Amino acid sequence: MRVRDDTQPTPRGIRVALTFALAAERLTVFYEHGLWLTEAQGASLAADWLSRSKSTLPLAERRQLSSLSDRLARQIETTLSREAGMYTAHEMMESLDPNHHSEIAESLMVECERLLDENAAG
Repeated sequence: MRVRDDTQPTPRGIRVALTFALAAERLTVFYEHGLWLTEAQGASLAADWLSRSKSTLPLAERRQLSSLSDRLARQIETTLSREAGMYTAHEMMESLDPNHHSEIAESLMVECERLLDENAAG
């Protein structure tokens, strides 16, 4: 997520970025260890990340974001070859650094926005 130093991310921006980061972590764990994080593990990881930025979200919302990130990660895994999936996971992890630019990551960030919007409407 690219955020200028003089602005604070919006609550929606935090949720989008958290969904993206969780999906990146899920894919990385899957490709490195052949395992999928559980919803609870994702929610716990989300709490850790949020605490570092002095933010919080209720457990129910962290679980919801964890579930959305799982849906995105599994969609990526099923639609790409292993090699392309590993590359995508790597690009996503690299993009957690605001100085790294990636068109792949930007398109997946848009997908995270879509998933959040779809989930809010449903």
